[in-house]
Amino acid sequence: MRTSGSRVTLAAFSALAATTAFTAPAAATVFNQTVSVRSEAHIDADGTITLSGTYRCEQPSPDGTIQIKAALVQGDVHLGIGAGRAVCDGKDHDWHAHATLAYTPQVHAGPARVTAELQEIHLSGLMPSSLDTVAADEKAVEVVDHR
Repeated sequence: MRTSGSRVTLAAFSALAATTAFTAPAAATVFNQTVSVRSEAHIDADGTITLSGTYRCEQPSPDGTIQIKAALVQGDVHLGIGAGRAVCDGKDHDWHAHATLAYTPQVHAGPARVTAELQEIHLSGLMPSSLDTVAADEKAVEVVDHR
């Protein structure tokens, strides 16, 4: 019995489509996420530093939430700052991260590197089960001191 080439091709594509449909992860993230860092960070009169930028994200998977994390590196100082939970509606939003310099007084006016990340936290009940970085930006910034 002889099978035509088009039938074999059709069968192969059907099998591939079925495999793809049944092996896709149930909690897949939509990867239309972006985050950016502004080129300046500011130290306010009260000794608080502010990092900022923009982000855009889609609704995370049903068992997850998106948070924004920022970090500043200047010389030997590494300052990590949480910027809060993201609003994931597909629109552009500003983010701001604030931290006191009481424990890192070495941060000063001048060049630094800032990294921002959108992180998807997957929950298992009330506890986080995994953390995935879905977007990141790193930029050389100028720290401006307003004290």
